[in-house]
Amino acid sequence: MAGGEIAGARDATYLESLISRAAPTGRGLPPVDRWDPEFCGDLDMEIRADGTWFYMGTPITRAALVRLFSTVLRKDEDGRTYLVTPVEKVGITVEDAPFIAVEMSVDERDGAQVLTFRTNVGDVVEAGPEHPLRFEITGPKDALKPYLHVRGRLEALVSRPVMYDIVELGQDRPVNGTNMFSVSSAGAVFPIMPMDRLEAMSQ
Repeated sequence: MAGGEIAGARDATYLESLISRAAPTGRGLPPVDRWDPEFCGDLDMEIRADGTWFYMGTPITRAALVRLFSTVLRKDEDGRTYLVTPVEKVGITVEDAPFIAVEMSVDERDGAQVLTFRTNVGDVVEAGPEHPLRFEITGPKDALKPYLHVRGRLEALVSRPVMYDIVELGQDRPVNGTNMFSVSSAGAVFPIMPMDRLEAMSQ
């Protein structure tokens, strides 16, 4: 199939066949990072900033279908996100992050705080050295946006209620000679912002 957008008239049939090829044949996540299929164009599919999936402008409401597609997502070095099967790769649009972290639990292991997150598609991810948290401050109102590494180059945007839970756990820590408002998990420290900026924003 040539590059470019897949014709709308063919999308319904194409989506059905893609579903059948994306269905896992065993336990665990498919090894999408090891697959190197041909690029087959762009699919009219979008993941909005709130985590809602759309196909041809219509929300995908079946949670099991969204979960299935989420297991074959891959973000490549070109910055684009694709649905990948052993025989094809199709581009989709992601408005922000492909996943949303909707729940967080706080535990302790070996004397260290451990933060575990659940995403909107059912992934359970423990923040730590292999799954770091990062924080952006964006917009005219300095909105705080935390992101959690899930797998590959894919991240989850932390939902606002969970973001407030993270902030409640923040502490003043020295990081590379700067006092940073930070949160820790599984022995790793994740800076949120410099303390002087936090104090300025609080005034």
